[in-house]
Amino acid sequence: MSDTKYMLVSLPTSITPSGDKDEALAAMRSTVSTDNGTVLPFKVPDFKIGTLDALVQQADDLAKLESSCEGVVAKIGDSLKSLLEGDEDKIAQQKTVNDKPADQYLRTFTWNKVKYRADKPLAELIDSLQKELVSIDNDVKAKMTQYNSVKTNLTTLQRKQTGNLATKSLTPVVDPKLLIQNSEYLETHLVAVPTNLKKDFIKSYETISPMVVPRSSIEVAKDDEFTLFAVTTFKKHSTDFQHKCRENKWTPRDYKYVEGGKEEERKEVERVARDERKVWGEALRLSRTGWSESVMIWIHVLTLRVFVETVLRYGLPLEFVCGLVKTTPKLAKKAKASLDSTYSYLGGNAFGRDKKGKVTKDDSALSSEMAAAGVGGGDGNEYTAYVYYEFEII
Repeated sequence: MSDTKYMLVSLPTSITPSGDKDEALAAMRSTVSTDNGTVLPFKVPDFKIGTLDALVQQADDLAKLESSCEGVVAKIGDSLKSLLEGDEDKIAQQKTVNDKPADQYLRTFTWNKVKYRADKPLAELIDSLQKELVSIDNDVKAKMTQYNSVKTNLTTLQRKQTGNLATKSLTPVVDPKLLIQNSEYLETHLVAVPTNLKKDFIKSYETISPMVVPRSSIEVAKDDEFTLFAVTTFKKHSTDFQHKCRENKWTPRDYKYVEGGKEEERKEVERVARDERKVWGEALRLSRTGWSESVMIWIHVLTLRVFVETVLRYGLPLEFVCGLVKTTPKLAKKAKASLDSTYSYLGGNAFGRDKKGKVTKDDSALSSEMAAAGVGGGDGNEYTAYVYYEFEII
């Protein structure tokens, strides 16, 4: 949960007698009050307006796209958290928008006219933003999949170097002279036996399956958890011997001596470690860039939502002012309550009122229906009498 919450509020300039934008913004500031948040002007371009039917559909498309934006930003944030092992300071350093802190980007937001020309149809802009978001999401996802694969590979190799005798590589542990090699009939098995079962093993290994060579067990190595034994059996009973070992909770270890194997394993660990650092760096750079770009797309989508909803709500000619309210989750409720109290009349007959003109709560069912239909902005759970969207960038 972020300690900062933002609201985008669009009001018709008719909220003041003069109809002046600056005066309307000042009225919004006065309504929110400095105790509850800071109100800054938020520039919304004049986009091309199509038919009413198209605008209603675009309002729905933008609501879905904004939800996708929020999801992608959160996912990439999780990627940064994973890459930086939850170090909040380092994560915060990576979370910039266009090389600025997110708050500064919002405070100085201007529509990117180079990437998203405002004279294009709204449908084209929405399609362009959606495609860009999907591309960013796919790129980061693919790179994180690659990184996690390399990391898992490295972890497996390192565990083989540092684990216990039941899991680690036996190349640096086993002297090849202990093994019977190139025999037509005999085979040496390596078995990791838990320390607490060592006595049982010594007492019973010769009889758990046929054709175990008597007194053939040799203690090869031991650690805090296991003792590694070498045992010789006839090859035709090897499978049975291994099966019985597992039944007794002794772990048969696969091992084949390879000339120079120890050096090869060391080189393999070093190579995969280099790959892991390289891919980690690539994933970090891509996640940092992806977070920045997906936040920018999100704010552009919100800008379009404000515009489309403003047209649908207040009609033409377009005379409105948009403000960015910076507040906290706790104070946001007070700021919203002040806006509701002052501008509820903009909802017309959507709200019931008492004799003094105050909004009553009796029309909550209607409010829910309108919100479900995508009318009124807000967080999707309630209808507002004015254009209103709240969000947090985490």
